[in-house]
Amino acid sequence: MSRRLVGSVAATLVMVLAAGCGGSSEANGKIELSLGLFSDFGYDKLIEEYMASHSNIKIEQRKVKMEQHNTQLATQLAGGRGAADIVALEEGVVSQFRASKDKFVNLAEYGAKDLKAQWADWKWNQGTADGGEFVLGLGTDMGSLGLCYRRDLFEAAGLPTDRKEVAKLWPTWADYAKVADEFTAKTPNVKFVDTGRNVYKAILDQTEEGYFAKDDSYIAEKNDKVKTAFDTAAALGTKKQTGALEPFSQEWNVALKQGSFATTTCPAWALALIKAGAGDAAAGKWDVTTAPGGGGNWGGSFLAIPKQSKHPKEAYELAKWLTAPEQQKRIFKETGNLPSQPKVYQDAEVQATVNEYFNKAPVGQIFASSAESLKPTYRGTKDSKVGPVFGTALTRVEQGKQSAADAWTQALKEAQDAVK
Repeated sequence: MSRRLVGSVAATLVMVLAAGCGGSSEANGKIELSLGLFSDFGYDKLIEEYMASHSNIKIEQRKVKMEQHNTQLATQLAGGRGAADIVALEEGVVSQFRASKDKFVNLAEYGAKDLKAQWADWKWNQGTADGGEFVLGLGTDMGSLGLCYRRDLFEAAGLPTDRKEVAKLWPTWADYAKVADEFTAKTPNVKFVDTGRNVYKAILDQTEEGYFAKDDSYIAEKNDKVKTAFDTAAALGTKKQTGALEPFSQEWNVALKQGSFATTTCPAWALALIKAGAGDAAAGKWDVTTAPGGGGNWGGSFLAIPKQSKHPKEAYELAKWLTAPEQQKRIFKETGNLPSQPKVYQDAEVQATVNEYFNKAPVGQIFASSAESLKPTYRGTKDSKVGPVFGTALTRVEQGKQSAADAWTQALKEAQDAVK
């Protein structure tokens, strides 16, 4: 689950910063386990149930924003203290922490490899190293991609509003850009998309290799697919068809409430954020359809156990239970976070799920279909350092501070410096 703001914590749980120590044993004999997260994974009720059925276990959640979580975790691993017993690793940075696998417990030692069949192959592989012999983490959700749009704003621009007809408008991202031109011509006071950065990421996440080749060599400057994605997003920014908004920021929420943009790329987990930002007044105005280009993945995480944990066996049992098919299905029904296990997202009940807020969109079917066609992009060990460079470059274009050509040139130089 990347990307999300910190959720509220159930009153029965303790919210602390991730700078604290790992689990311990209380004087009354209870084993304390800590769970370090970067947002609301939908675990509150599940953890209450787990503690109720495991009277010797006490669990606390530590929730901070993702950037803070990643920075703190890197510091804690380097210092050898302070990490939670179970930590969430987002798919965008899992390769970075895979390079420090000596700081983590190999979950294969507790039988994790016996669970491999539960997950989509690509999801399982993302959480492993050494040809699958080292299991770094157990997969939580995935972020298969859809495209969310405002029906009322499309109608005002003379465009179709039915989700199937809308999907026909943009089989490719080039077609999406053409729709943007048509929309802007009819409704110049409304932005077509919230930010070019999300368009860029969506396009890039539909390629097998982005900034790095599968041998982890840096290839961004010679990968035409990176340049195509950048040019497509930059063109939208140059034409002022984007809101130049920081994704999921307060400004983004305000723009949602005001109906200031008509489309946004939306992985399954983002629907809750759109609803929260747009509010009840926009119920039924938003809808979901398939994304241009088909498939794509934005987000999804893994639960890993640092070697610092004093209770790795108990931590593994908890991580195993939280990521089991039954729990993944419950989390989807309660939060919309899409399961990363085929048995679950192919489940008839999951497939039949609709989202009332999004005009009764068949989200179970849409996101499961996206998951089936998903071919994840390879993440290099320094992917998380390179990506923001290109995102910032696009923001400069959107804000009119730099031409697309100059922004691209600067981004290439800064990215090259980042991988040295």
